[in-house]
Amino acid sequence: MTLEDLLAFASRHPYLSLAFAGLTLAIVYTEVARLFRGYKALRPAALTALINRDNALVIDLSSSSEFEKGHIPGSRNVAPSQFDPENAQLVAAKALPVVAVCRTGQASADAAKRLQKAGFEHVYWLDGGIAAWQQADLPLVKGRS
Repeated sequence: MTLEDLLAFASRHPYLSLAFAGLTLAIVYTEVARLFRGYKALRPAALTALINRDNALVIDLSSSSEFEKGHIPGSRNVAPSQFDPENAQLVAAKALPVVAVCRTGQASADAAKRLQKAGFEHVYWLDGGIAAWQQADLPLVKGRS
């Protein structure tokens, strides 16, 4: 396929060409924004390594009942409605790696953004949440711990 072929296609299908250009720009924007957002996504294996290597604080934003059904060993449960980056227990961990976790990864991404804005130095979130953790066949602890 030559440049002339591409230009001919674009002139015959302007809406399709605009849609393709728009999607390309959206993907590029999303990837660039991800590089500069100040917190990082982790996959389950990377989270395991961070917990073992750097004693990361894992904050689980699941409801109490969901937390009791299964959570990452050593994680602390904080209800989303009570999550406050300025909480005295969290502020004491500002220099530690802090990982936000929830069931699907959506609420934890928002929490990671709030932690980063509050001045936490090493902020992460579990991409895919507890569902990704289970899919990786990693253990969950039941009950309150």
